[in-house]
This record gives sequence, structure tokens and C-alpha cells, in this order.
Amino acid sequence: MSLRKYLTSRVFFTQVLLAAVFIGVLGYLLTHWLTFTTDHGNEITVPDLSKLTEEQVEEKLDELDLAYVLLDSVDYRSGYPKHSVVQQDPLPGAKVKVGRKVYIKINASGFSSIKIPDLVDKTYREAIPTLKALGLEEGIITYIPNLAKDMVLEMRFKGRNVKPGDKVLKGSKIDLVLGDGKASYEESIETDSLATPTDEMPNEQ
Repeated sequence: MSLRKYLTSRVFFTQVLLAAVFIGVLGYLLTHWLTFTTDHGNEITVPDLSKLTEEQVEEKLDELDLAYVLLDSVDYRSGYPKHSVVQQDPLPGAKVKVGRKVYIKINASGFSSIKIPDLVDKTYREAIPTLKALGLEEGIITYIPNLAKDMVLEMRFKGRNVKPGDKVLKGSKIDLVLGDGKASYEESIETDSLATPTDEMPNEQ
């Protein structure tokens, strides 16, 4: 059969139809698979956090599987209770995914409390902007033997170790313990012990 006759034959059109059906079914299944894996449609409505205290915000967002970040405090506003939410992002009514962070600003009355971010295993260059964005300051930088150069290994506040989520006053200085990029003293000793010097060959008489 010639190519021209084949392209106009029933067999050719049947195969084209079957291919189109297959592609359509495959596309339908792929779309639903992506919807399932990305949790599409399972969105949460952001609540109105205005005039709530930080503790009330945490409780309310925990119930919705959302998190929050305290960005800053604003100049005192008489229409809002002390330490209550003045601004939030996303705004109330916005649709977000599970685990989304809501950024809030609270009404000032003295210094507000700040949750220490998780800086462990981040580099120094990543850690400092994070601290400053939350209203915290860089404290004393200490280096200890560790192969991870400039990697944050510990966080300290006034000489005590702190962990992510601990609250401190805004403007507090967080001390960072970083790796110096070198092996520890013990590792150096072990390495040296393995490198046994070669004995000199006795002179042949």
C-alpha cells in the first residue's frame, strides 16, 4: 500500500484516534496526580490576627497548621492593645497552603519578644541577615575546631546555649559558635599516629 493510500485509510485514522485517546487519558491522569501530590485545593483561609497578643496568635495558627514570624514592632498606636498585632502578611481571608508562615508586626510598648531562628547548620553569611531581619543583633563570634568552615554550630545568649524558638527581647545580641574549617586536635593526633615514618635501611657491609 502506498503512503498516500495509507494516510487516507481507515487503519490510519483508527490509529490516530487511539493515540489521541491515549494522550488524553494520560494527560488527565497526570493532572490528577499532580493535584494530589501538591495538595492542590487543600488551602487554608488566613484568619484576622488584628489586636491579638503573640500568645493568642500562636494558639490560633497552631490550630490551622500555620506558623508565624514576628518581624518587628511599630510605634505605639492607641487603638490597639499593647503587644497586639497591628499588621499581618498575608492579609485576612487570603488562601494559603498548610505550613505557610504569617508575618506579623505588633504594637510597641517597650521591647517585644523575638523567637530565636534556627541558624544551626547555616553559614555565617546566611545567619547574620536572618538575625537582623528579626530585630536581633550579631554578638560574639567564636570559632572551634570543625571541618565545616563558617558553619553555625551553636547559638548562645548571655553565655548560655539557646535553641530555635526560645524568646529574647528585640535587639538582643546572639552569640554564634562557628567551625574554623580545620580538623580537631584529636583528629590530628589520630592522623599523625597512622602516618608511621619509614625506618632507614641499614648500611650494607
